[in-house]
Amino acid sequence: LCIDSGVGLIPWSPMARGFFAKDRKRDGSGETARANSDPFAKQLYFREEDFTIAEHVQQIAKERGVSGSQIALAWVLSKPYIAAPIIGSSKEAHLDQAIAALEIHLTADEVIRLEASYQPHPVLGHS
Repeated sequence: LCIDSGVGLIPWSPMARGFFAKDRKRDGSGETARANSDPFAKQLYFREEDFTIAEHVQQIAKERGVSGSQIALAWVLSKPYIAAPIIGSSKEAHLDQAIAALEIHLTADEVIRLEASYQPHPVLGHS
């Protein structure tokens, strides 16, 4: 509807609360304090296909020599209907990586790899 009407979208949490930064493990643990203290993220991003997508993000990041966060942000920015992503940076280096993601242009094959396992999520957080 928005795309057909020419309305730009501003996605919330394009890096999935750190999920695409390799910050979540299938066993529920994580590498950061947020990963270990964010139960809402487990409701949002803890399905098997989420981990498969995160693995594809990391594979492409490794192939390109960049971070998973940069690949996730580059994917968001590859969509012509995205007006601007909402990013949250707790460190200056994270902001630098986000800015550098502007220069990453994914190939059609990379986009297919990233999107192949995606399954729509139910709406959460609203009653």
